[in-house]
Amino acid sequence: MLSEDRIIHNYFRTAGAERSDVCVGIGDDAAVLEPPPGRNLVAAVDTLNEGVHFPAATQPAAIGHRALAVNLSDLAAMGAEPAWATLSLCLPAPDEAWLEGFADGFRALARQHGVALVGGDTTRGPLSVSVQLLGWLRPGEALTRAGAKPGDGVYVTGHLGGAAAGLRLLLEGRASTSEPLTRAFLWPEPRVAIGQDLCGLASAAIDLSDGLGTDLPRLLAASGAGASLDPEQLPLAPAALALLGASAAREGALAGGDDYELCFTVPAEAEDELAARAVNWSTPVTRIGCVEASPGLRFSGEAEPAKLPEGWRHFEEKGS
Repeated sequence: MLSEDRIIHNYFRTAGAERSDVCVGIGDDAAVLEPPPGRNLVAAVDTLNEGVHFPAATQPAAIGHRALAVNLSDLAAMGAEPAWATLSLCLPAPDEAWLEGFADGFRALARQHGVALVGGDTTRGPLSVSVQLLGWLRPGEALTRAGAKPGDGVYVTGHLGGAAAGLRLLLEGRASTSEPLTRAFLWPEPRVAIGQDLCGLASAAIDLSDGLGTDLPRLLAASGAGASLDPEQLPLAPAALALLGASAAREGALAGGDDYELCFTVPAEAEDELAARAVNWSTPVTRIGCVEASPGLRFSGEAEPAKLPEGWRHFEEKGS
């Protein structure tokens, strides 16, 4: 049976990008890292548990990809440049084929974004993966949830609702029904470059991990504002729209979660600059509403706050 040291040596010593700012990496009691001068350090951590964040028997490469992708999405929402990661892996047993697949999925995304894996921990127990990601940005340039002002436009990147529909297909054993949807859930694409491009342009930002109906109100609450949302402008995932119809696809976009797109606000005077920058982005951007002074999230033309389906909440009691 593989030992912890052998697992680290065989599968994770080279499971990331090589960086000159890693003074001491995997193999010691702690990593020694050299941040660039004049930068703020940014840190994020997420844990994925089997049966909660991904179905049992999910392909290990997809788990490796997702474990890093969800953290990259958090740094994208801050406008930060990712640099270093640590990995805590809890395994029922050291399965070599599983470890190889997981490491392959993690490695491919880490190298794509220049992330070095610099340490972590491996232990026995129920399948659980925790990644901490570190990066940086220039002082004063962090995107936060707290800067939206009345009159700002509300935007989202990409398409919404595809990951929720993909998870539904996986849980129902119908993964072959729509490959674009299952891929949206298993292999999310964090918008790291777009987040960096929004620095100095967006007034507030958040990543859509728990669903637009949960995450946008979080941004608005932090900003002390409200918004008017046009549900007809939501950029629904085409495959979800074709499979589920408009009503169910829209509910998935609002409440499904796992899209890992960015939702952000932009002042009216900066919208032309946004359009100019978005020409070079890897995914479309859509204006879905406008920030207002009155708290709450409303549908366009309605005075009362909308009753939106909420996204994922880990500790929400049933019926509450």
